[in-house]
Amino acid sequence: MEVGQKVRVRRLRDRVPDTVIAKLGQVGTIRDYKMTDGSGVGVLVQFDDKSATWFFEDEVEASQ
Repeated sequence: MEVGQKVRVRRLRDRVPDTVIAKLGQVGTIRDYKMTDGSGVGVLVQFDDKSATWFFEDEVEASQ
C-alpha cells in the first residue's frame, strides 16, 4: 500500500469508538504510515469529510 492510494475499511481488530466504527465500508486515502507497538505498520487514512484515523494494514483493502 502506498501514500495516495484509495482504500476501503474492511474490518476492525480492536474495540474502537463509534466514530471509527462508522468508517467500516467507507473509502479513504492513505496519507501516511504509522509504526505500531510491535504489531507492524499501520496506515493513516483520510476520508472525504476530512476526518482521519489509522488502521492496521489488514483492516483495509485496495479500492477502485
